[in-house]
Amino acid sequence: MFGLRGQELLIVLVIVLIIFGARKLPDLARSLGASAKEFRKGIEDGTSEDAADQVTETSDDDPDARTSDSSEVPDS
Repeated sequence: MFGLRGQELLIVLVIVLIIFGARKLPDLARSLGASAKEFRKGIEDGTSEDAADQVTETSDDDPDARTSDSSEVPDS
């Protein structure tokens, strides 16, 4: 986890406890979890919208533009 070992993680937790206090930690953890959940949801929605946009763009293209005229032989 971010390259932190046991002692380093313990020091960070003690500093957070000192800064925010014991009563605020559950609320802080809850809001952090909700934020992470909302962020993941936004990322998933963004990727699904991108995929839907790509499908729409390919279906809206001119069908003649996608076919090649390789059947025609140029005059030599």
